[in-house]
Amino acid sequence: MSLNKSRERRDYSHEVRKHRLLWVRLAFAALGTLFLLLGIIGVFLPVLPTTPFLLLATACYARSSRRFYNWLMNHPAFGPLIVEWRTYRSIPWKIKLVAVATMLLTFGSSILFFIHDGRLQSALAIFGLIMAIWLYRIPSRDRPL
Repeated sequence: MSLNKSRERRDYSHEVRKHRLLWVRLAFAALGTLFLLLGIIGVFLPVLPTTPFLLLATACYARSSRRFYNWLMNHPAFGPLIVEWRTYRSIPWKIKLVAVATMLLTFGSSILFFIHDGRLQSALAIFGLIMAIWLYRIPSRDRPL
């Protein structure tokens, strides 16, 4: 028996509804790839949200490519987030905490060390607060009581 707990790979091909026109499928595939790249960048830049871009990439791949759709849905890092959102319309509590903490560190350090105009500091603080409140309001099924 293996000690590595590997995730079972599922086939999500039945969810794919390819567009009938090749050029539209190519456009969806290109958009899906763009959104996927933005989502990956969002992992490292807290101002850029990851999950919405991954959801957009998933929707685009569902109209263009079974292979890319299945790859994204079964991806060890991104797949569970997408499945959680699609099934329950929720974001895992741990992901929310990491996102809010990263936003706090990034916005806080920008306000304290890099931006010297008080109006811009206030605008950035308000923007960060709005983003944190928006993220907090999204349900989490695994939130501790």
